[in-house]
Amino acid sequence: MLLVTGGAGFIGSNVVAALNDAGRSDVVVCDLLGREGKWRNLAKRQIVDIVPPAELVQWLNGRKLDALLHLGAISETTAIDGDLVIEANFRFPMRLLDWCATTATPFIYASSAATYGDGTQGFSDDPSALKNLRPMNLYGWSKHLFDLAVIDRAARGESLPPQWAGLKFFNVFGPNEYHKGSMMSVLARRFDDIKAGRVVQLFKSHREGIADGDQRRDFIYVDDVVRVMMWLLATPSVSGIFNVGTGKARSFKDLMLAAYAALGTKPNIEYIDMPEAIRGSYQYFTQSEVDRLCRAGYNGGFTPLEDAVKAYVGGYLDRPDRFR
Repeated sequence: MLLVTGGAGFIGSNVVAALNDAGRSDVVVCDLLGREGKWRNLAKRQIVDIVPPAELVQWLNGRKLDALLHLGAISETTAIDGDLVIEANFRFPMRLLDWCATTATPFIYASSAATYGDGTQGFSDDPSALKNLRPMNLYGWSKHLFDLAVIDRAARGESLPPQWAGLKFFNVFGPNEYHKGSMMSVLARRFDDIKAGRVVQLFKSHREGIADGDQRRDFIYVDDVVRVMMWLLATPSVSGIFNVGTGKARSFKDLMLAAYAALGTKPNIEYIDMPEAIRGSYQYFTQSEVDRLCRAGYNGGFTPLEDAVKAYVGGYLDRPDRFR
């Protein structure tokens, strides 16, 4: 049996789909379905239970799992309730880590590129570099705290699961993100406008030397993220904290142009001023370093941006049923 927390969410539901495709129907999801239509992310899946997060620790008593994949979190970068975020993103996963250590259960969890803050400390996932990071928001800080706690245990030789892996996801996009509202990828948010021929707005640059729309992110298709996680499940000898990105930063303009190309339509983009409230904390560049992941043995590669956008548009966004 496998447990996926956050299994009704974006990345989690794609992991559940991959497990089903690999012949695993003994999957338990821990999540809250809410009212945003998250249930549709699981409508095509076979699972054996859906456990609310508040009941999970009790549910785990006496259970045996092949692995626990912890993808559940408060992931809004605008979250401001510190106590709630720390409980969900630090203390709760610490309890899961302890359970996995006690029961010798592999533990794979979601960290985030938000831990890198403004990027001035670089994007190295080497454990020796992580203590110098300064996240820019509460969400990133909560993820950073958990990374540091796990690394500290490893350095001290304290009890850990037989396999543990923290994955610093960069800008993930793909099917089943529709419930996320303003936290959806800009491609998903703007697709209906692109399809209808309406103007698509991107932020102007407010930094010298960077053109409007040339703010860059490491955009990674969700299929690539899932492939890394499936590889880890099949490679129990690998533990550590790893970046999960393509290793190549691309601009928001590139992302939009790829969508227009996938539809065969003429671009219609305009640039608007970035809100002053976010100008001081806006990231102009993120790019993962994936050398450690590759040295650990991962050779699955990463989908080029244009190919990923074409797959997303043709396979999901431009279809009546957008769900995986």
